[in-house]
Amino acid sequence: MHHWRLDDARQTLVLATKGARLPQVIYWGAPLPADEDLETLQAAYQLDVTGGMLDENPDLSICPEASRTFPGQPGLICRDTDGTPLLPKFCFEKAETDGGLTLSFRDDENRLTLTAIYAINPQTHIITAKHILEADRSIHLHWLSAPVFPAPQNASEMIDFAGRWCGEFQLNRTAWSAGMRYRENRTGRTGHEHFPGLIVPCEGATNTNGEAYGFHYGWSGGHKMIAEELPDGRRQIQFGHAARMETEAATRFETATLYATFSGHGLNGCATAFQRHTRDQIVTWPKGQIARPVHYNCWEAVYFDHKLDVLKDIASKAANLGAERFVLDDGWFGRRDDDTTSLSDWQVDPRKYPDGLGPLIDHVHAEGMTFGIWFEPEMINPDSDIHRANPHWALGSEDQTLGRQQKALNMALPEVRDFLYDRMSAILRDHDVDYIKWDHNRVLPAPDAAQTRGSYALIDRLRHDFPQVEIESCASGGGRIDMGILKRTQRVWLSDSNDALERLKIQHNAALFLPLSVTGSHVGPRKCHTSGRSIDISMRAWVAAQRHMGFEMDPRELDDREERVLREVTSWWKANRDWMQRADILRLDSADPAVIAEQQLAEDHSRFVVFAGKADTSAQIAPRPLRLTRLDPTARYRIQLMNGPTAPALSRGDQRIKTEPMEFSGAYLMNYGVTLPWNFPETMWVLEGTKL
Repeated sequence: MHHWRLDDARQTLVLATKGARLPQVIYWGAPLPADEDLETLQAAYQLDVTGGMLDENPDLSICPEASRTFPGQPGLICRDTDGTPLLPKFCFEKAETDGGLTLSFRDDENRLTLTAIYAINPQTHIITAKHILEADRSIHLHWLSAPVFPAPQNASEMIDFAGRWCGEFQLNRTAWSAGMRYRENRTGRTGHEHFPGLIVPCEGATNTNGEAYGFHYGWSGGHKMIAEELPDGRRQIQFGHAARMETEAATRFETATLYATFSGHGLNGCATAFQRHTRDQIVTWPKGQIARPVHYNCWEAVYFDHKLDVLKDIASKAANLGAERFVLDDGWFGRRDDDTTSLSDWQVDPRKYPDGLGPLIDHVHAEGMTFGIWFEPEMINPDSDIHRANPHWALGSEDQTLGRQQKALNMALPEVRDFLYDRMSAILRDHDVDYIKWDHNRVLPAPDAAQTRGSYALIDRLRHDFPQVEIESCASGGGRIDMGILKRTQRVWLSDSNDALERLKIQHNAALFLPLSVTGSHVGPRKCHTSGRSIDISMRAWVAAQRHMGFEMDPRELDDREERVLREVTSWWKANRDWMQRADILRLDSADPAVIAEQQLAEDHSRFVVFAGKADTSAQIAPRPLRLTRLDPTARYRIQLMNGPTAPALSRGDQRIKTEPMEFSGAYLMNYGVTLPWNFPETMWVLEGTKL
C-alpha cells in the first residue's frame, strides 16, 4: 500500500492505493494534523458490504477502470490501432514527490502507461491535476478524464454554468440523485453554453459561510463533465476534453489541467482561490501587473463605418473623459463594410485609410492613449481573397451552415498558421500596437482538439515575437474564457452585452472564477444596442467600475451631466484601481433577492468597497440590512456612501449614512450589516470602507 498527501493552510488531499491498484482520494477537506495516520484513514474509508452488492466495493480511483467491475462511468475509453476496445488495468510503477506529486502506472498487457501529475499552490490554495496516457503504438482515444475527485456526501446540489450570447454565466442548481449529470460542450470553443466550471456546496453553504468544493477545466476547445452518484452513494467528478475530440490515432494523449479547491468559507473561498490563481499563476503580464488602463472601444460608436475624421474626434473625446487606450474594432481591413466579407484579408483598407493606419495611431498617441486593434484570425468569409485562393483552408464541409456569414480556418494546418502569422505580424511590426482584441465569432462545424492546439500555437508564436502586446480573448463576448486561453491572454470580454443590468448579473457569477484585472467591462450607450433598455449613466458607469473599466459608446451622444458623472466615476476608478486589481471579489449574501451585492476587499484587508446593485423592484418597502464579510470583528471601520447625494426624492428619511461617514466594529458590519437608503431599481449604491 502507498499513501500520499498534499497540504496547504486551507486543505488536505490524501491519496491511497489498495495493493498496486490506482489510488483513491480517501480524504479531501479541511487541514488534517501533520501526524495523522494515513493507514488508519484508509481503513476507515472502506465501505461496508451488504446484500445485493459485490463482495468488495470497486475502487473509485483517480481513473475508474471498467475492467475492475466499476459500476459507474470509467475514466478512460480507448481502442487499439485496429479499433479493438481496450480495457486497461493499471498497476503502480513509481512515485515522484519533487515539488508536487507524479504517479506512474503501467498496464503491461495493453502496453499502456498512465501518469497523474498533482501540485498544490500554498498561496492561491488551488490543486492542479492532469493525466497523460502513453502507448507503444498509435491508439484511438474516445475519453480521458483528468484525475477524478470525489464529491462530498453532505451536499444536496451542485452548481454549474449555462449561458448564451449576451447572457453568459447563468447558474444551474441541480440536485444530487442516483445516476449522473453529464454535461458536454461540443462547439469547439470554451462556449457561452457550458463554462467549464463546477461548484459543489455542502449543506447550508452560502456565499460567505460553509464548505464548498470548486472545479475548473482549463481548456478552450470544449469539455465534458460527469458528476455521478454511484449505487452505493459515493460520488465522482470527472472533467476532460469533449469526447471523440482526438480525431487521429496517436501514442500520447494529455488532458488539460483540472483546477480544484476546497473552501471552508463558503463559495467565496472557491472564488478567491480561482481569482488569485488566475491573476498570479496563469496570466503572464507583458509589463508586469501595471495599472490596468481605461479602455475605449469604438465598436458601438461606428461599427463598420470607419471615417478617419470621425474616429479622431471620438478618440479625442474619449481621452478627455479619461480613456488611456483606444481600440480600433472590426472594419479596418479588406473591403469590410459588413460582416459578409473579407475575414482573413488582413490588410488595411485603402478606401477608409488611404494613408494607412498611421494618421489615426499618431492622433491616438498625441491624445495620450495607446492603440489596440481587432482581429478574428481563426475565421474566414467565403467572400474573401484568401478563401477564393485557398478554399481547402476552411474547416469542415463545403456545404456547412455558416455562422455570422463565416467559416473557421483549419488551425491544425501549419500553412494556415504561417499565413496568419505573416499577416498579423506585419501589422504589429509596422505599427505601434500594444493590444489585440482577438475575436472568435462562431462555433466550429465539429469539435477537434487539433484546432485548439493550433490556435494556441499561433498565439504563443505571436506572444514570443511581440512580447509587449497584450491580448484580449473575445468570442462573441464570453465564448472563450478559461485558464487555457488565459495562459496566453491578459483580458477577457465577458459579454457582448453592455446592458448594465445584465452585466451586473454576469459579473457577479463570473467572479466565482475571474478577478477584476482580466475582466473587461464597458460603459455602453444610453440605449443598449443588444437589449434596447435605457439605463442612467450612473448605473452604467458604476457597473463598469466593478471590473477593468472601459467605454464603448459614441461619446458625442453624452450630455453635460452624463459627461460629468462619467468623469467622476472614471477618476474614482483610477484612484482605486491599484489596490482593486489585487483585491478579492467577495459575493455578499443579500437578504433582498432584488439586490446583487459584492465586497472587494484589499489584499492587506485595510480597505474595501461594496457595490450594491438593485436589479429589480424589492418585495418589501424598506431595504434590508446588507451583511459584510471577512472583516476583523474587533477592528473599527469608517464607512462612507460614495454616491449618497444621488438618493431619489422618494428616499425621505434622515439616515446619517446619506450625508456623512460612520464608524462601526467589524463584528457589527458582519453580524447586522449596513442599512442602505431606499433607491430605484437599476441603480447602485457604492460604499467605501477603511480599517481604522
